[in-house]
Amino acid sequence: MVDGQILRVDFQQGENVRAGQLLFQLDKRPFQAALDQAEGKLAQDEATAANNKAMAARANELLKQGVLAAQDVQTTNSQAQASAAAVQADKAAVETAKVNLGYTDIRAPISGKAGAILVNLGNLVKANDTNPLTTINQVEPIYVSFNIPEADLAALRAKGTNHLKVAAAPPNQQNPAQGRLTFIDNTVDATTGTIRLMGTFTNRDQKLWPGEYLNVRLVLGTDPNAVVVPATAVQSGQQGKFIYVVQPDGTAVATPVNTSRNYQQLAVISSGITPGKSVIVDGQDRVVPNAKVKVVRTVQTAPSPASEANAATPAGEAE
Repeated sequence: MVDGQILRVDFQQGENVRAGQLLFQLDKRPFQAALDQAEGKLAQDEATAANNKAMAARANELLKQGVLAAQDVQTTNSQAQASAAAVQADKAAVETAKVNLGYTDIRAPISGKAGAILVNLGNLVKANDTNPLTTINQVEPIYVSFNIPEADLAALRAKGTNHLKVAAAPPNQQNPAQGRLTFIDNTVDATTGTIRLMGTFTNRDQKLWPGEYLNVRLVLGTDPNAVVVPATAVQSGQQGKFIYVVQPDGTAVATPVNTSRNYQQLAVISSGITPGKSVIVDGQDRVVPNAKVKVVRTVQTAPSPASEANAATPAGEAE
């Protein structure tokens, strides 16, 4: 906020700092001198104002006695008023000098982790310079920004932001940090068709780091009765989506289905198939509808913890 020379650096780069902690100190001497000068000018003008006020009071008394002319009394009163105004200006100058002196102590505006120190002892800094002395990033709590498709906005708004959980973790790491949704942007990005959200995480263990790319999962709710199949089992035809279901006699029947979404290589089936059916997940291009197939390998589809569904279908590979 002021120009000056750096005399002290009171923190280490990379250190956790608290709000109000002294970080840098500028040379105070020019600002202290300016404050002393402003206080001296105030004292001088206060004395002058007191004298002019007393003279104005005497002049008014003499005017009542008819001894002094009205014009002289008016001049004396004007001088008193001007002196009072000068005192007010001096008080403002003193306050400005005190504020500028306070700016020589540069303190942390927020608590967080300090970055690299970008200046050295003896450097001159300028007021309102765009080059920072250091950067402080808040880590506890930390905010995670992410986007979702606008098609999901209606379901999100129906839930609101109360109690919606957000999980975030760096790539290839398990045990994501848990937070809550605290912000929904007020407009959809027309260029991407997405809307920006923000989750707040306490981040006590500092698992999340500023500027980091994360895998984020927002849970709108759970469906314990959801039916899922491997996404590769769902085929597209002229009549829409379908799945080859292997009948007990070994024949493959194309069964129309409706899917609500895909998640982690699983397709959630909203209608068309029930749990317990065997479906073909590979080799569909060699399947003749209503003809027998030879099952090469059968894999049980386990419920996905991330999808939080406990109903799944057996899967099979066919020739």
